[in-house]
Amino acid sequence: MGYSKDIYEQAMKTLSERRTEETLRCDERKQAFFGQYPRAREIENELTSTAITAAKAVLHGRNTKEALTKLRENNKALQKELQTLLSEAGLPQDYLEPHYQCSKCRDEGFVDGKMCGCLKVLMRTEACRKLNQQTPLSLSTFESFDLKYYSDTPENGQKNSPRQHMEQVFQYCKNYAENFSMQSPSLLFRGGTGLSKTHLSLAVANVVIQKGYGVVYDSVHNIMGTLERERFGKETAPDDTSRLLMECDLLILDDLGTEFSTSFVTASIYNLINTRLMAHRPTIISTNLTLPELEKRYTERFVSRIIGHYVRLPFYGRDVRQQKAAERYYHKARPDETNP
Repeated sequence: MGYSKDIYEQAMKTLSERRTEETLRCDERKQAFFGQYPRAREIENELTSTAITAAKAVLHGRNTKEALTKLRENNKALQKELQTLLSEAGLPQDYLEPHYQCSKCRDEGFVDGKMCGCLKVLMRTEACRKLNQQTPLSLSTFESFDLKYYSDTPENGQKNSPRQHMEQVFQYCKNYAENFSMQSPSLLFRGGTGLSKTHLSLAVANVVIQKGYGVVYDSVHNIMGTLERERFGKETAPDDTSRLLMECDLLILDDLGTEFSTSFVTASIYNLINTRLMAHRPTIISTNLTLPELEKRYTERFVSRIIGHYVRLPFYGRDVRQQKAAERYYHKARPDETNP
């Protein structure tokens, strides 16, 4: 199953816009160059005339070989003269040619009848955008992350305080995002409710998306619901979510363990995690569950994959959301006394 017609059409529209924009830029370069070198315009007209003459010679079939040889020699001489003019102007030899973003298909989307890789990338990017359009990416950035909500006093026999520990987690996530590549490891964010697992997941997504990678972010609950609707025929014109989840550059699964547990869901989650590991595609998982709880819910085999292939980042501290809610309540109850 491929992407939906809407996604295909949007990707083709993007390619068409690229071609149009580059054609206009190419025309502007030509006109500016022809203005300084009128002979260049004459050469281009002569080259066009040569092509027409060659076509007529083939059609009439009279002394075709001799005529084409002369035309070819004349064509080479004209092209050499044009290259000399470009060199005199200090310009590259392809200055008067369109510079398409994809040299393989010239931004047409197909090469010899086969879909070009650039079109596949555009469709994947558009599918990611559609899947993420309800996600508040802009609300969670590294800049808006605040360590003040984490205690600077060590707890439960820990050597470092929650603030010191979370500063290390923050720096790791920031470096991970800034240096992201398809060789980056998968991550497991594990900790209690309200400790900013979602915030840092979205912060990573923001940076990685800006680097041009295809990122899919959603809760496991929502993703599994979509997969079930597509699998059992309740979703019309699906965008093949399963394929997108497998192939996106970075998949971020939020709140693992909150989804409704069924044999289909458990199998789908394991298949998704395992397939991406085998394909070396990074995944970030956040969960409130401990490793023993994950094993009980998803089997020992699932946890074994996590332990063996994921970098585990524990989140410590008190519920940040509750602290922020308490702050809002406090400020509402005790408005600024300086205001009349």
